[in-house]
Formats: sequence, structure tokens, C-alpha cells
Amino acid sequence: MEACQGIQCRVSVLAALSRSRHSLRGAGDEGRTWQPHWQEEFAVPAWLSSCTPFAVVHLPWLSPNMPEHTAASRLRLSGLCFLLQILNILLFAVFVRYSPESSPGLCPPQLNCSHRNQDPAFQQRHFQDVHIQVLLSFGLLVAFLSRYGPGSAAISILIIAFTIQWALLIQGFFYFFLNGKIYMGAPSMVSADFCTAAVLISAGAVLGRVNPVQMLLLALLEVTLCTLNEYILLSLMGVSDSGRSLTVHTFGAYFGLVVSRVLYQPCRDKRKREERQDMGHQTDVFAVVGTIYLWIFWPSFTSATTAHDNAENWAVLNSYLSLVASTIATFILSPVLYEESTPRMVQIQDATLAGMAVMGMAGEMLVTPFGALIAGFLVGLISPLGFRFFTPVLHSRWKIQDTWGVHNIHGLPGILGALLGTLLTLLATADTYGDRLELVFPLVAQGSRTVTDQAFIQLGALPLTLLFAALGGWVTGAILKIKMLRCSADAQYMENTVLWEVAEEGCEHRASGKELGISTLV
Repeated sequence: MEACQGIQCRVSVLAALSRSRHSLRGAGDEGRTWQPHWQEEFAVPAWLSSCTPFAVVHLPWLSPNMPEHTAASRLRLSGLCFLLQILNILLFAVFVRYSPESSPGLCPPQLNCSHRNQDPAFQQRHFQDVHIQVLLSFGLLVAFLSRYGPGSAAISILIIAFTIQWALLIQGFFYFFLNGKIYMGAPSMVSADFCTAAVLISAGAVLGRVNPVQMLLLALLEVTLCTLNEYILLSLMGVSDSGRSLTVHTFGAYFGLVVSRVLYQPCRDKRKREERQDMGHQTDVFAVVGTIYLWIFWPSFTSATTAHDNAENWAVLNSYLSLVASTIATFILSPVLYEESTPRMVQIQDATLAGMAVMGMAGEMLVTPFGALIAGFLVGLISPLGFRFFTPVLHSRWKIQDTWGVHNIHGLPGILGALLGTLLTLLATADTYGDRLELVFPLVAQGSRTVTDQAFIQLGALPLTLLFAALGGWVTGAILKIKMLRCSADAQYMENTVLWEVAEEGCEHRASGKELGISTLV
């Protein structure tokens, strides 16, 4: 009791000293806050100001940088991470086992196992490329917001770490479940990375507007819906979508856009829109590195689930050709739409993403190089036009705040890729495909489907994916909008400003950014 009273007395004295800081400021210090040398000592246990027996003690230096709910927010994230990780550990202990490389028959014949390759080295190499692409490329791409760049990258790593585990479980029950166990290996890791990419795309649509707790819940729900959509399309309907134009790009984009619409709050969005979109040198640095990783690793992402080396080579080459054509298109159109003579690195990054997304379904179907160049060039023109003209309409009329622009770099290219794949399916014949027809369209090669039937199925997969994404996004947004999962507008705005804040040149260092370290994306 004496120790407790001593601590309370000391805190009271420090509070009184802090209240006297105004009398210590000189005339030339107007607008600056004097910080006592003992402030840093008490910045970490700042929760004392809102906990008994110190609830009655007002600590002026904690306001507004340390609101009373800060500790509760951090503990809420910590507690959710703990519960989800314990859940994953228990489920892995009960269900998951490593798949013997010598037993290709572990995948049940009634499921779609076309992505399983008999060469373990082939799958291992593709898993590494896909995983690097998801981790580094997407992690750097979400860091384009100059004020919240490092925090956004950190939260993307949190999403990746959880989503991979959860996707291995959910997808394992659909694809790799046999005799009561999930047998995981390189193919299942590739599938988990695909699902993780869809979640990161959705996160880009709400970037800066939800906290990490909401992000984790979004990943929890989206993985389940994304896997269900993929299972229906690829396994039950027999859709050919090796590069995931539909199941990753289209689904992830419109799932996130619908979530953003449900979470729309006019006052908060209006106040924070300009600050979030602030660009700077740091933004260009992230974009340069992220774009380089996209150029290196995304062709492996597009071709990771192709059925054979020959088809893989076509998918890789078509992806590169689409990429270079979309980049050239950006250099052509950007000076026309904007005052800058050359595009910013962020715009080149967007062109890279769009050029790859359009090749998701058509990558292994295109039999001529010039077709990939035409597709990439067209999508390279459409994406900048979407940013210039359609994005403002999304916000002003449809009340959708698309922070990352996923509609233009994933949604529209994904839809165009699906339409292109449908057209190429109508042109698929044994003369043009040769032995590859059985690899790309096995049901057509077996005679159980006509080319026209396959084309209608490819086309019908698009509205089905959009329906799944819209319904799933609406339900997820409604759950994330629950009051207990979000902070008030003012409180959340204050949390946003202290996330790994990098002091600008010529500005005074603000201790709150380093001391609080709040794990908040918004």
C-alpha cells in the first residue's frame, strides 16, 4: 500500500510539473510543446492514466497523442492474434500432416488436382517464386501511402502470416483431405499463397480505413469465401483459370470494394482523403523496389498451376509480353492525362499489375505472341483511364473509397482477362493446341464437352465470381462495422498519425510516434 501511494504521489507531482509547462515557454516558442526530460520514462506505462488507482490522475502530456483507449486497442489486437494462433496450432495438430512426395495419389480423384505436378523440384521452385512475390511485391505495393508506408507493410506481413496458415487449413479440406487428414506440401503452399494474394488485394481497397483487428477478421472470412468460390469454379465447373484472373484478381478486388462501400463514412473519408493520398520520395522508393520484384517473380505466379512444362513456358512468355506492352502504354497515355512528362513510378507499378492480371486466365491459352502484346497494350490504356475518370465516380456517386485503386489494376484487368479467356476458348481446336488441348481443356479433349460448352462455362464463371465477391464483401463489411470492432472517428484518426511516423526534414521529432508504436493500419 505504501508503495502504491508513493507511485501515485510521484505521478501526481509529475502531472503538476507538466501542467506548468506553459509558464516555461518563451515568446519564441509559441506553438511548441515543452516536454520534460522524464516524459520518455513514463511514456511506455501510459496506461496508468486510465487504470485504477490512477484513473483520477490526469496526465496532460498524454493528450491527445495517448488516448485512454490506446492500451485497450493494442491488447485487443494482441488477444485476437493469440486466439487465432492457438486455434491454428490446434487444428494443425489434429488434421495437418506432410504429404509424402512418393504418393501422388493422396489427392482424391473427385477433386481438381490439375495443379499437382509430379516433379517435386518444379513445385518447390514455383512455391518459392510465388511466396517471394506475395511477400515482397505486395508488401511493398501497399506502402505507397507516404505517411503510413512502413505501417502498411508491417500489417501486410501480419495478414500474410495469418492467411497462409488459415488458407492451408480451409483449402486443405477441399483439395488435400484424405482419411481424416490434410496432406500439405508445395502444391498446397502455392494454393495458400494465391488465396493470400486475394486477401491482400481486398485489403488494398480499404487501406487506411480499418484497423488490424478488422483486417484479421476480413482475412478470416475472405479465405473461406475465396476457397469456396475457387472450388466451385475450378473443381465443380471445370473452369480453366491457371493464373487466377477470376479467383484472385477479380474476386479480391470486388470483395474489397464492397467492403469499402459498406464501411463508408462521409465525414471521416472527407477529412482523411487528402492526407492518405499524399505522395513523396519514400513512395517512389517503395514503388521502384516493388515493381522490380513484380517483373522478376510475377510470371511464376501466373504459371505456377499450369499443368505441364510446355504450357508453363507459354504462360511465362505471354505474361512478359503483356507486361512490357502495358508499360509502354502507360508512357503513352500518362503525359496526355496528367501534366507530368513521364509517368511516376507508382503508375508504372500499376501498369505492371494490370498487364499481369489480364494474363491470369489467357496466359496458357494464347498461341501467338502478338496476342499477348495486344492484350497488354489495351489493359495498359484502360487502367490509367480508370484512375483518371472512373475512380472519382466510384467515390462521389457510389460512395466507394478505393485507396489502392484495386478496381483499375486488378478488377478491370481481371474481367478483361476472363472475357479474353472466353474468346480464346471458342477458338481452341486440336489443330491450334495440339497435345496441349488436353492440358488446358481436359474435358474438351476427352469429348465430354464441346468448345462452345466450355466457353459458356468460362463466361458464366465471371458473374458467379462477382456475385460471391459482392455477397461476401457485404457480409464481411457488416461484421467489421460492429461498434466494438472500430474506434470513434476522432480516436481512430489520432491512432493513425502515430504509426511509425517518419519525421519530415526540418520538423521537430515527435516522441509519440516511436513511443506508442500502435499497430494500426489506418
